[in-house]
Amino acid sequence: MDVSIFEIVMLLCFGAVWPFSIYTSYTSRSNAGKSIVFLFVILVGYGAGCVHKMLYHFDPVIFLYAFNGSLISVDIALYFRNAASDGKKR
Repeated sequence: MDVSIFEIVMLLCFGAVWPFSIYTSYTSRSNAGKSIVFLFVILVGYGAGCVHKMLYHFDPVIFLYAFNGSLISVDIALYFRNAASDGKKR
């Protein structure tokens, strides 16, 4: 099986930021500095990576795409929770 170490490193580096983003979103209860469009664009990118792996080059790296996608999905859910909270503050 041909696995690209560069693809793995890229996904690990990108994935390393999401736990911090989730923690900040969860504790601050604010969307300051966040863009829902950006979050969805990144989610679509991870989804496209998964589809590529399923159709053309299935290997264990698909789990990194899926894991990163699940992390950003949590951040998106927190965005909407925080948006509802921001609406109550006004």
